[in-house]
Amino acid sequence: MDLDTYSEHDNPLIWPIISILQKKPSGWMIHTLAQELRQQEIISALDDDPEKDLFKRNFLLMNALYQLQEMLLPQQWLQAQAMDIRLCHNQPSAHHQIDVDDPLRSYYLDWHNYHTDTDVIKALLSSFWRRYQSHIGSSSNASIALSQSEDYAILELPEDATASQIRRQWRKLALRWHPDRPNGDAEQFRNICEAWQRLGSKI
Repeated sequence: MDLDTYSEHDNPLIWPIISILQKKPSGWMIHTLAQELRQQEIISALDDDPEKDLFKRNFLLMNALYQLQEMLLPQQWLQAQAMDIRLCHNQPSAHHQIDVDDPLRSYYLDWHNYHTDTDVIKALLSSFWRRYQSHIGSSSNASIALSQSEDYAILELPEDATASQIRRQWRKLALRWHPDRPNGDAEQFRNICEAWQRLGSKI
């Protein structure tokens, strides 16, 4: 089953999680991963109610892990269990397959289960993205106003690309150029991230 069947939003927490797992592939649990993201100032308190804060944080992290799990296939396998999060650098074996019928996966990839409206979710993810951009630094040409056609060119897409094609290509290129991936390039990564953000109104 396609990831887009479930997910309405791209979760910016995917990208700092890649960095964390590349530096330390194993030994993570959902709460220790959350602590690391807080130390990097990527994520902060999400609700005044401690129980709701815990729920929302866990939801966002599990959502990001499940999205990343599919993005990394078939080159790598990401174990996405709350008490056992690890990145296997070897290619997935026969038993490392996504269970599309897994009720937990379906739950965490369905944004309706976050218990808030779409505008609030978009604002939340946008704030995460701004924090992550600040964390990795701005592109040297960030101040240059690019045309929409130039943004499509950066993403290696025709200007009549559909929203689904844009999303797929963005994920593919972001994963390729992420600075903590093999042969990654921070400048390329920033450029495609900024193009994606500018084209966001179409998505």
